[in-house]
Amino acid sequence: MYRRINVTLPDKTLELLDQFAPKGDRSRFTDEAIQNYIAQIHRDRLQQQLKEGAIRRAERDRNLAEDWFALEEQAWQQNAQ
Repeated sequence: MYRRINVTLPDKTLELLDQFAPKGDRSRFTDEAIQNYIAQIHRDRLQQQLKEGAIRRAERDRNLAEDWFALEEQAWQQNAQ
């Protein structure tokens, strides 16, 4: 379903729109632009959440790795005897 809205744009933005979307195709172009912009915002937010989560878990992961390295070293020493 499509709904008609009125949007006020600065002259410069309208000039850019006219360069990329022929008259009569503005609605489709604007729809795609908004959809792409929102998708990019979602990707950026997800990337930030993943980064923050990785930073929060970094110390835990480092400690786990150190514990496993110690156990691995023990196993190598026991097998060498």
